[in-house]
Amino acid sequence: MKLDPFYLIVDSAAWIERLVPLGVKLVQLRVKTMDEAGLRAEIRTAKALCARYRCQLIINDYWRLAIEEGCDFVHLGQEDMQTADRSRIRAAGVRLGLSTHDGVELETAMAAEPDYIALGPIYPTILKKMKWAPQGLERIREWKHRVAPIPLVAIGGLNPDRLDGVFAADADSAAVVTDITLNADPEARTREWIEKTERWR
Repeated sequence: MKLDPFYLIVDSAAWIERLVPLGVKLVQLRVKTMDEAGLRAEIRTAKALCARYRCQLIINDYWRLAIEEGCDFVHLGQEDMQTADRSRIRAAGVRLGLSTHDGVELETAMAAEPDYIALGPIYPTILKKMKWAPQGLERIREWKHRVAPIPLVAIGGLNPDRLDGVFAADADSAAVVTDITLNADPEARTREWIEKTERWR
């Protein structure tokens, strides 16, 4: 499986409506706190938008709703992976991405036979408080050696200036949240990411 090198992560369908039409081909909907009815509506809107623009949608955490709404890709963190019914996810034909931060988590993730592995944070990040120090580019190389041929997603503190190093270290995709959503001009920043990652498509 090949992932697009530009992996956008947003917390609402509104962001998807705003940015995916610019040429985004891989987006994760990561909503942290919302009731089920609201979540279902967000997922449905996001799915319709991604279908229209031929963008791969990945649902974070809410694998049951993803299955019920006919989505074909979910992403789970380590804690969610422990409680998720992976056999049900697979039986539904849903692909699976998993987060990792250290060697133990990587072994756990690999045992689940994921469709991609995410490693982070590569650089310091403001998104959430992390108990892990920044991983750095050498860790990307180490992880890629251990997970190949499974695609490797780098996440955490990334910006366009850091992408050359990330891809030179053999990451397959670079995930971004705040560098775009907190930017003064998210559309312009998205275009910059698309342009910067074009050579790795």
